Amino acid sequence: MSALAHPTQAGPEPDRPADHPLLASVGRTPLLPLRRLGADMPAGVTLSAKVEGFNPTGSVKDRPAAAILRQALLDGELAGGRTLLDSTSGNMGIAYASFGAALGIPVHLAVPANASRVRLASLRALGAELTLTDPLEGSDGARVVAAELAASDPERFYFANQYANPENWGAHLRTTGPEVVEQTQGQLTHFVCGLGTSGTLVGVGRFLRRRSPRVQLIAVQPDGPLHGLEGLKHYPSTPTPPIYDAGLADDTVQVSTEQAYEMTRRLAREEGLLAGISSGAAVQAALEVGHRLAEGHLVVLLPDSGGRYLDEPFWSAKP
Repeated sequence: MSALAHPTQAGPEPDRPADHPLLASVGRTPLLPLRRLGADMPAGVTLSAKVEGFNPTGSVKDRPAAAILRQALLDGELAGGRTLLDSTSGNMGIAYASFGAALGIPVHLAVPANASRVRLASLRALGAELTLTDPLEGSDGARVVAAELAASDPERFYFANQYANPENWGAHLRTTGPEVVEQTQGQLTHFVCGLGTSGTLVGVGRFLRRRSPRVQLIAVQPDGPLHGLEGLKHYPSTPTPPIYDAGLADDTVQVSTEQAYEMTRRLAREEGLLAGISSGAAVQAALEVGHRLAEGHLVVLLPDSGGRYLDEPFWSAKP
């Protein structure tokens, strides 16, 4: 484990997030039809993608990061130059670091040491302090290290703890859920998204249970504990996030790493959407569900853009 030096004296008070245009630009991402990938589904089935790469830092994590920061500031948790601390495998950290830089909030992140060079470089460029954790322990190990750091210096750190913070799922209840209902003009029948922290599924799911209880919620996860699906977790073999609501999903679809890689390439080459690997997994699951239907409007959430994965070798495979 390694850490960079960080000043301990109190800094200036952070800006108010409500006044900052960067945070105000989060959300309202486009819903785009997947015409080519969905072309062979039954005639009554429509497949659309909620493209979260259009958020200001390029991922769905902008929503919970902005919400967590707003609430922490309202609660006074970041007063006196306190540092926001959390664990991340990449996207949430980049959102924290971007918004923290914009608001004048120091950010400290526990990150697995095998995170991609692009992600680590992005975090450092944005001024985040990094503690690199055991790569063999993955994101779960980073969570443990972040909790230990928080306990060791509670005066310095505000531990955001995205896996347990209700603002994680609350952001999606207030924004993502209403957006997909509005953008489908109330015709949504299935919502498909991957399981990581579970914030997206829980927030959107709780909104839909109140607003459109007949909509089916489809969770997506890897087909085994050893996988290459960045951002997704195999729930049977990993600690369950405290915010997870096991009673929400109507169905869970497991996707292999190879299926996700292939679908990620197809998203780029057939739909013009350069998206991340977890997006490919979610689209693979949505297609499997869509082929079982006679009619319906499925929305699949694409969590991030593909720019952070361009050093992955799977892109070079032939169509």
